[in-house]
Order: sequence, then C-alpha cells, then structure tokens
Amino acid sequence: MDEMLEKYCGEFGLWQLRHLVLTSLAWLLEGIHSMVMIFADREPAWHYLTSHAGTTSWCSSEPGSWEWTGGTGSSTMSEFGLICGEKYKVGLVQSIFFAGCMVGAGVTGHLSDSKFGRKGTLAIICILNAIFGILTAFSSNYWTYALFRFLSGFSAGGIGLCASILSTEPVGQSWRGVAGLSTFYFFSTGVAVLSAIAYFIQSWRSLYIASSITSVVYVIFVLPFLNESPRWCLVRGKVDEAMKIMQKIAVSNGKQSIPNGVVLALDSEVNEDIPNSQFDSKEALNGSILDVLTSPITRSRFFLAVATDFFCSIVYYGLSLNAVNLGTNLYLNVALNAISEMPAYLLTSLVLNRFGRKGLYIGTMWFSGVFCLIGSLLNNADVTWRVIRMVCGLLGIFGIAATFNLSLLYFMELFPTEVRNVALGGATQAGHLGAILAPFVVVLGGNVPFALFGVCAIFLEDFW
Repeated sequence: MDEMLEKYCGEFGLWQLRHLVLTSLAWLLEGIHSMVMIFADREPAWHYLTSHAGTTSWCSSEPGSWEWTGGTGSSTMSEFGLICGEKYKVGLVQSIFFAGCMVGAGVTGHLSDSKFGRKGTLAIICILNAIFGILTAFSSNYWTYALFRFLSGFSAGGIGLCASILSTEPVGQSWRGVAGLSTFYFFSTGVAVLSAIAYFIQSWRSLYIASSITSVVYVIFVLPFLNESPRWCLVRGKVDEAMKIMQKIAVSNGKQSIPNGVVLALDSEVNEDIPNSQFDSKEALNGSILDVLTSPITRSRFFLAVATDFFCSIVYYGLSLNAVNLGTNLYLNVALNAISEMPAYLLTSLVLNRFGRKGLYIGTMWFSGVFCLIGSLLNNADVTWRVIRMVCGLLGIFGIAATFNLSLLYFMELFPTEVRNVALGGATQAGHLGAILAPFVVVLGGNVPFALFGVCAIFLEDFW
C-alpha cells in the first residue's frame, strides 16, 4: 500500500489533507469532553449573609451564615455539597473519568480492528459520548454523576486513538509521522473552544448538554464525508473497496488513474510466492509484552517509556486541572493553557532534528519542572503574585506539552516493528494511570500541586 501511495496516488496531497483535517476534528471533541470537568466541578463564588469574626472559609463558618453567589446549580461542588470533608469527591469523580478513558481506549482499539472498522468505531463512540454526556446533565446525585462520568470517559478515551489511526493510515510513509503529530493541535483547540462555551453557559447541567451536542454535530455533518481506512479494508478482505478509495486519492491529488493490473495485496500473500523470503508475517504480528521484556534493550526502554508517560500525564493533566486553584480568571486561564501548547508543538517539530530526540526530551521536561517549582514558591495573597503564578503554569504546560509531543515519535523509534504496538500500548496505559492520580493532587490545593508537578517533571530526567 505504501508503494501504491508513493507511485500512483501521492503520499500527502489534497485528499489526505482534507481527510486529516476532517478526521482530526474528533480530537477537538476529546479536548472538550476531557476538560469540561474543570468548569463543571469548579468552586463557585460565595458570600456571607451575616457578620463573621475573621473567618475566610465556609468550613469554619456558622451554618447558614453564607451562600453560593450564583445559586447551587452553577457547579457540582455547590449542588452536591462537595466541600470541606467531602471535597475529595471532586478529585475522585475526575479520576473516575480518566479510569473510564483507560478502559475505553483498550476496547476501542479492538473494535476498530474488528468488523466495525475505524470509521464505524469512531461513529459508535461519538454517539455514545453524546448520549452519556446528556445523561450526565440529568444526574440526581453524586454517585449517579460519577457513573455517567465513567461512561463518558469510556467513550471519550478512544476518540483520539481511533481518529489518529483513521487520519494517518491513508498517508504515505514519509509523511505519516508529521501528520500524526499535527493532530495534537486539534485537542488544544477543543479546550480553547470549551472555555468560550463555558463562559457563556454557567450552569453545569447546561454545559454538559452543550458539550455533548458537539459530538452530535460531528456525527451528522463530518463523518459522512470520511472514507474508511483502505488498510483496514484490505486486511478485512475488501480489496475492491480499498481500491475504490485509492482511486479517489489518486484523482483528488491530480494523479492519473491507477493502471489496470496494479492491485493491493497483503504482504503475507505476496511473500508466499517469493522463495526464501525474509519476511515472516506471523512473527511480526505475534509480538507480545513477553518479547519486550525478554530483551535487555527493549526491557529497559519499555520501563523508561512507562515511567516517563506516567509522570508526564500527572504533570500535564495536573497543570490543566490546577487552573481552578490559581485565583485568576478561570476561563481565560484554561484558554491560555490550551493556546500555550500550540507553539510547543510547532517548536519541537522545527528543532527536533537539530537538537535530537533525547536532548530535547530532557530539556522540555526540565523547563516544565523548573517553572512548576517556581510557582510552588509563590502565593495567592496578592494579584501580582497570582498572575506570575499563572504564567509559571502556562510555561509549565508549554514544556510538558512539548515533551508529550516528542514522546510519541521518540518511543516509536526506540522499539522494533514486531513489538512497537504492544510497547506503546503499555506506555499509553501508564499515561492513563498518571491522569487518574492527577486530580487528587489538584484537590490538595495551595502550593502542593505545583511542587509535586515540578518534582515529577525534574525526576523524569534521572531516568534518562
């Protein structure tokens, strides 16, 4: 298939660009559904109804002496009473969402390889995401809310994975890495869009409905214009369908029609006719975690990938969720966090070959860690310090986003083809575990989150 793209269809032309953009809009959905909790679970404004003797917290105030400024319906924290001794439940429900993401990512991978295909699986999980998101808005109590957040995570966790596969498989080999890394821009854009939506929709129930409608819009107005992956069609024995898609690619890219007699075939089918072929399809397909752990080289690289993805996720998701603790405008802060990621992606792409993978990987980790530690030394007592602290958070996000951007390409190059998928799958699962722990760190509040994130980022360097 790579040979056909190179010779007859074009490795990355107008067709692939259009397909990449439309498919990657699903990443925008994942950004919205992953970060909507920042606004839905936020701490609303409150005020005293009676005089108070120097207390600055509802936990130390007399019952009935204060109330929520916007009423109880603006946030799950105010409606479900997630304050004082119950505040840990805010972190718990956010962790439950990421646990759903971890389970859903694994299931989605199997579904996309099955009879549903990449496009079919993407449609299914987007529909489920819309349904679970709307049902979340009608949660009658905390535990019902937690259940629907888990189900929302289950459906949202596989959106980016499925979209990445569908968008890059019709791209030629020399462009596939660049195309894959460009999808991260859409996730950040989704978070920025979410900030605007949340600014105008203050009620947490209405916000969940509005964010869920984006999935409905994608299924109705975008998915019909996408083609199934020709690679999946070929593997499933649908050669005619795969060839029709390849013809579309060639025509849209301004190439001549694929000549008669030029057809797609599986490597295993081709190599059955080649005597003494060194290609062993079964060996390539049967790589397992045991194969990774047996070799000393791949074993050490695997543990490095697992550890770094785990700590990177704690820092990345922790800094994103920690916007609620900074004492600045929440909507502006979240939007700036998302925007700060975009130059990080661009910069790493531009200087990657000049500084190398390892040097840039370590440098971006240190950059993030240093600014997190600086942020931990500041307090929220003064407006100026709060703004400086917010800037430290933005720079921390910039650094760790660059690290994340590098990790996919770097780890792909560290493992041989036979075990690449299983190794990267293990690292991805470790990243989900880090995301599950991040909300509990954020709930601690004060200077603790920044300090822990800084230690995690700098601690990563010791592995390398």
